[in-house]
Amino acid sequence: MQSVPRGSTLTHQGHADTRTVRRILIVDDSRTQRRIISAMLAWWDVEIQEADSGEVALDLCLSFRPDLILSDWMMPGMSGLDFCKKFREISQDSYAYFILLTSKNEKSEVALGLDAGADDFMTKPVSNNELRARINAGVRILAMERELSNKNRLISEKMNELLTLYDALDKDLQQARKIQQALVPKRHMKVDHGHISLLLRPCGHVGGDLVGMFQANRNRVAFYNIDVSGHGITSALVSARVASYLSADFPAQNIALEKRGSLYSLRKPEDVAKDLNANLAADPAGSEYLTMLLATADMISGRVRYVQAGHPPPLLIAKNGQHRFIGDSGMPIGLLSAAVFEGHDVLLQPGDKLLLYSDGFTESEMPDGSFLDSTGLLELVIANSNKSGTEFLDDLYWSLCNIRSNSAKAEDDISAVLYEFRP
Repeated sequence: MQSVPRGSTLTHQGHADTRTVRRILIVDDSRTQRRIISAMLAWWDVEIQEADSGEVALDLCLSFRPDLILSDWMMPGMSGLDFCKKFREISQDSYAYFILLTSKNEKSEVALGLDAGADDFMTKPVSNNELRARINAGVRILAMERELSNKNRLISEKMNELLTLYDALDKDLQQARKIQQALVPKRHMKVDHGHISLLLRPCGHVGGDLVGMFQANRNRVAFYNIDVSGHGITSALVSARVASYLSADFPAQNIALEKRGSLYSLRKPEDVAKDLNANLAADPAGSEYLTMLLATADMISGRVRYVQAGHPPPLLIAKNGQHRFIGDSGMPIGLLSAAVFEGHDVLLQPGDKLLLYSDGFTESEMPDGSFLDSTGLLELVIANSNKSGTEFLDDLYWSLCNIRSNSAKAEDDISAVLYEFRP
């Protein structure tokens, strides 16, 4: 084995400095052949190492780490073919170009060399011009391979950075989900003359749908279903803001309540919609709007007054089986500061139910590409009409999941409120 230092970079007269091949290993059991090839490389500014066998070359590769190898095929002991196989098994930081020197030119022999991991072949005796051409070809291959490796390394680094950011964001979203779930602390409220049940299923960690209920006095309750435009964090922030306006825990902050002496009473839903619209429309940083169905119920008479601000029409589920959609839509909240909202009344009979729901139900995609729409929703309601409370809402949701397209990812939040009049 002999070392012939030639500098650090592969160059040649008439060729640009590629800075790709810095170390070349020559492997041949003939010292004369090694000297001939080394002399041919005298013009190249590289560091050269020589080995007289495959075994010696394999050990040398662990410390020398060549960029290019010129190896004889026929050698005693470990052949050049076996050396190439073993060399490829060594873990390398970068790829090395391998040229086999051989007197073989049969296609089957060439195929064996390629299978072993060789990149190129040269027939002995080696000519100076051909050697230069083969090395230049190797330089181009190595340059492309290392450029690709650098790009892959950069991509890997960026992916690791993104994964770190994703993990941090995922933890924040998990916490945000808990906070949003706290906005609906309970799903069912039983009062003297009725029951109110809630359903909230965000399509992601957090969502823009909101449901809630609160009671002014023993005989008067309010409940609502809200759907903020868009999805994700922005919508969740808006829904959290709206929840603060309709808080069941802090009646002094609830814009749907007004204090009369030491007691609170329910305001008209249309007046609440007007005030909420003014608050959102006046926010210069907000571009989101929402649809809302807010209702107040007199649990003695069965009269329900509601405002439908761009929300899907509520479904009156009559005890006698005569179900019907009621309402006339109206303007969403937060779009126009001068929007006008109208209140409507419906009289429930004992045993009747009123279902409020978001368009996550009616706009769910079916296997044929259509939407569930109001007709499909009514069919699901009838199929689950023997149930009540949260059981009814949960089964309504799972019935939807069972018929929804398996390939369709839930792209919208799903929410609902069920009011049951039981005097």
